[in-house]
Amino acid sequence: MNYWPLIGVAAVVIGFVLRLNPALVVVAAGFSTGLAAQLSPLDILEVLGKAFTEKRFLLLFLLTLPVIGLLERHGLKEHAQNWVARLRGATMARLLVAYLLMRQLSSAIGLTSLGGHPQTVRPLLAPMAEGAAQTRHGELDDDERQRIRALAAGTDNVGMFFGEDIFIAFGAVLLIQSFFAEHGFTLDPLQIALWGIPTAICAFVIHSVRIVRFERGLARRRAVAATTEAPAP
Repeated sequence: MNYWPLIGVAAVVIGFVLRLNPALVVVAAGFSTGLAAQLSPLDILEVLGKAFTEKRFLLLFLLTLPVIGLLERHGLKEHAQNWVARLRGATMARLLVAYLLMRQLSSAIGLTSLGGHPQTVRPLLAPMAEGAAQTRHGELDDDERQRIRALAAGTDNVGMFFGEDIFIAFGAVLLIQSFFAEHGFTLDPLQIALWGIPTAICAFVIHSVRIVRFERGLARRRAVAATTEAPAP
């Protein structure tokens, strides 16, 4: 086996360690790998150009990162917390359950990009859940904040994972169809998607119960702490 094409990995590591220009490092790694694989320079350029044109949609995702960074720097998280704190009847459980429902419904019709950890959970959902919990239950310690953030991230995961299985054009539905076809069972994508609905409903109910139980446990701990700190008559 020819291991020389792996020299491109070493080139990337060395380039990043030396803090060289990332674009130049990637191009140099591509050329070193291509030459080690006995490709001509024109073939290497063709591969690089084809990869760029086919994967250029990934740049749209990369463009969102600096935008989110600027919004956070100018107080997006704080504004989200303050906005939720002013809403009457807003609780952490109601907020997360509503987001879970929205995430499942949007994923079920193929709109999986409406949510997500970098663009929704971190800058908006988690701070809003923290703000709602703090307004209702008082100041939160670091462990409670981390658990709320994890619960918000898990809510996004559950909503998308079980919602997108209902969308007939989703890759997993087609994978299930091909798996059954290999074993002699002919199924339409619509049949598989329809059978994903009961699973999505169960996931929604189970995770909603987890969210409600977490907030009730938070309230219970606050009540116990208040009783313990109350001065004796």
